[in-house]
Amino acid sequence: MSSGQLPIKTVEKVWGMDSLPAPFALNDQSKRIGEIWFEPATSMDGLLVKYLFTSEKLSVQVHPPAEASPTGRGKEECWLILDAEPGAKLAMGFVREVSEDEMRAAALDGTIEDLLHWREVSSGDFFYIPAGTVHAIGAGLTLLEVQENTDITYRLYDYGRPRELHLSEGLKVAKGLPYREDLARTVPADRELMLVDGPRFTLAQVIGQPSQEIASRFTGTVQVMPLSGSVTIGDSWIEPGQSALADTLADVAFDDSARVMIASAA
Repeated sequence: MSSGQLPIKTVEKVWGMDSLPAPFALNDQSKRIGEIWFEPATSMDGLLVKYLFTSEKLSVQVHPPAEASPTGRGKEECWLILDAEPGAKLAMGFVREVSEDEMRAAALDGTIEDLLHWREVSSGDFFYIPAGTVHAIGAGLTLLEVQENTDITYRLYDYGRPRELHLSEGLKVAKGLPYREDLARTVPADRELMLVDGPRFTLAQVIGQPSQEIASRFTGTVQVMPLSGSVTIGDSWIEPGQSALADTLADVAFDDSARVMIASAA
């Protein structure tokens, strides 16, 4: 695919929002929307970028690493919180080390929620989620998710919803460990930062034109997601709520004060 805006896919979810916030608001939203995807192009099909919108808790789940995935591709991901209602929470890892047998029993009786490490979050909080990390996203959140492009998710617990669980598969890959705090950070809205530097993908936040240090990390096709301001790629003008590919970072023209996320696949 040549440079240009990526198609948008809206995904209905039971835990989604009845009315999306700006700039995602739909003229005729008759369904509860939980995700907005940007369809990956063949030139960078290893990466998937989504916005998530939650009005209820998502399932307690885990993703496999590449070596344990039926597709051969694992799912490492990261989240940037864009908006959070007061008291909104995420869960990542456990409050203490948990055995497989204890995790199984807790998933079956619902007490796995009590074993997870829940934390209140706010706009600007950032978390990298390695494959094998048991996690859950709470209600009242809008977040940007950048992930390896695979849809392998094993639900361990789903609050009684009538959706399929994958307990046996999930327990084979789930790590019964606390979350590594060095994988979390706060991202100021006005600062250039390298957020993920491999091995699965690369992600940075820039304010206006990227520095040479950041630009040197992106040597091929890039995907850009403006959070404020805009960028242009050829004759395409890309605004918040949109995303686009560019053959190289040099093909992207950044507004002076635009806050933009830049990503590339490994």
